[in-house]
Amino acid sequence: MPAGLLVMDKPAGMTSHDVVARVRRIMGTRKVGHAGTLDPMATGVLVLGLERATKLLGHLALDTKAYLATIRLGSSTSTDDAEGERLSSADASGVPDEELSEAVAALTGEIAQVPSAVSAVKVNGRRAYELAREGQQVELEARPVTVSRFDLLAVRREEADVVDVDVLVECSSGTYVRALARDLGEALGVGGHLTRLRRTRVGPFGLATVRTLEALEERPELSMDLDRAVGTAFPRVDVDADTARAVAHGQAVSRSGLSETYGVFAPDGHAVALLRDRDRTAKPVLVLRPAG
Repeated sequence: MPAGLLVMDKPAGMTSHDVVARVRRIMGTRKVGHAGTLDPMATGVLVLGLERATKLLGHLALDTKAYLATIRLGSSTSTDDAEGERLSSADASGVPDEELSEAVAALTGEIAQVPSAVSAVKVNGRRAYELAREGQQVELEARPVTVSRFDLLAVRREEADVVDVDVLVECSSGTYVRALARDLGEALGVGGHLTRLRRTRVGPFGLATVRTLEALEERPELSMDLDRAVGTAFPRVDVDADTARAVAHGQAVSRSGLSETYGVFAPDGHAVALLRDRDRTAKPVLVLRPAG
C-alpha cells in the first residue's frame, strides 16, 4: 500500500475511530491515522493518513475549518447538541430577525469561548467528556478563538415555539460550533443547541476531494499520494539532487526564506522531506523518503 492521504466524507453515527477501523479493513493496512476528530453526529471532511503519511498528519496546517450547521433556538441541552438531555425550553417564535442577526454578529471575530462540557479539552489530565459522563461538574475556562465567518443562510419558523437557523461558519481550530449554538441561544434568552453539523473544509482539504466509505469499498485507492499531499498542504521548494540527498540524510541545508514549514521536492518530482528555516540553515522536521 503506497503512502498518502484519504479525504473521507464521514457519515453520521460513526466516530472518527470507527471510520479509521473501516478504512484499515478496506485498504488492508493497520497504518491508518486521522487528523481533526469529528463528533459522531457530524458529517463531512475527515483527513486520514496511510502508511508513512500518518507521520505527516501532525504537521498539516489544519488551523482553519468551515462548517454548515443548523441551530435550533428554543431549547438547551446537556451536550449543546441534539444528542443531549434537554435542560431548558422557551418559546423562540417571537425572536425578531434583527435581534438574531445582531447576536450572530456579536459572536463573529475574535471572541472568548467556553468549550462544551462534553468537549475533548483536558481537565487535570482527563477529557472533559469523560468527566461529564461520570456525572462530574465540568468547569472550563474561556479560550480565545476566531470566527471569521458566521453567516445566516436561512431562518425557518416551521414548528411552533422553535426557530431553526441554517448557518455557515468559518473558524480557527479549537472553535466549537456547538458552543456557538449554545451561546447564540443564551444571548437571545431562549436557549439553543446544534441539530446538524457538516464540515466542508479543514485546512486546504474540502468536499471536492472527499470519498464515501461505499465508494472506497468499490475502488480502494488514495485520494492523493504522498507527493500530491505535500504539494497541496505545504509551500513547495524544488531543489537539486545534492540538496535532496542531504535532506534525505537528515542534514541541514540552505534556508529558503519561507516563514512556515515547506515541502522539499527532488528533481524527480518526489517529496523528500518537510523543512523549516532556523537561524542560519533549514533543518528537516520530517524526512518522508530517507536515504537508503
